[in-house]
Amino acid sequence: MKSPYINELQPNQNIEAVFLVAHKEVRQKKTGEPYLSLVLTDRSGELDAKMWDNAAEVLEAFGHNDFVRVKGATQIFQNRLQFTVHKLKTVPESEIDLGDFLVASKRDRDEMFRELQAHIAAMSNPHLKGLLDGIFADPAVAYAFRNAPAAKSVHHNWIGGLIEHVLSLCTLAKFTSAHYPNIDADILMTGIILHDVGKIYELEFTRSIRYGDQGQLLGHIQIGIQMITDQIHKQPDFPVRLRDLVVHLILSHHGQLEFGSPKLPSFPEAMLLHLLDNMDSKMEAMRALIEHDRQLEGNWTLYSNTLERSVLKKDRYLAPRAPAEHAPVASPAPEAKPASSSPFAAALMGALDPSHSGK
Repeated sequence: MKSPYINELQPNQNIEAVFLVAHKEVRQKKTGEPYLSLVLTDRSGELDAKMWDNAAEVLEAFGHNDFVRVKGATQIFQNRLQFTVHKLKTVPESEIDLGDFLVASKRDRDEMFRELQAHIAAMSNPHLKGLLDGIFADPAVAYAFRNAPAAKSVHHNWIGGLIEHVLSLCTLAKFTSAHYPNIDADILMTGIILHDVGKIYELEFTRSIRYGDQGQLLGHIQIGIQMITDQIHKQPDFPVRLRDLVVHLILSHHGQLEFGSPKLPSFPEAMLLHLLDNMDSKMEAMRALIEHDRQLEGNWTLYSNTLERSVLKKDRYLAPRAPAEHAPVASPAPEAKPASSSPFAAALMGALDPSHSGK
């Protein structure tokens, strides 16, 4: 097990540790010399790093997604922990335990897959049940679905994040489909289970999470629709209109055209799928932002481009404060009225305030 992890670091420490390079950028000092701006990661978080000196010696020695052993010191910069790299060298993957660098779900992924299968087994529509059984009968699909992240960075971005997100939606679907009697629970459940199935091919997650070639070229909506239609072709009795409803669920689940949905949700189950998906992803994004925020002081997180806001750290905000913070604010002394500088001003003040004599 590696040590230290990023979340164990404190200011003003000299450390030597192995990290994964999530971002590498070559910049120039005012003197024209190069320096390196890096984002280093492990399974506990991210660390901003700079290599100010001797950067030219290692510029070509490593790149994005490489493992590096670094020596250096931590300090505070703009209310955040930053690491100054003094020495750096690459580390071969054979010396690495990938479990130290990839964040994984805290839940057992095989157990989650059995829970998913139970949701499918409880469905009553034989066509939709057959569609889901057929897709997950492929061992490669079942394995990838257990392990894939739900996103690159926005929400549930860890190994097993996709199935964890889907199971959260399954729980929400049970409550909401019971509350709204016009909802077909099997159609909604099918959309929930399959809305992001294309992410198993969109994302690569061997070292870090990134978009693969299919993800860049097609995206998970198109990949998912292809997977679904391929399976439906194996079920010749699958109703055409039911197929169109399932495909529409996938096409519209982002909710708005500007968010990547080719179609807007056009029937109740499609709208509910979008709303539940959006709610679950936003709630997880808020939780993760608060938990991993790198601001060392203050009640607010850094600005999130995803959420388009900073988020209040509620527990810190509500924590007991020093007595001085509770002291009542003293009432200001009555403001002294200015002396008149002219007879006209004195007369005006007297008209407005009879107590003012102008003397």
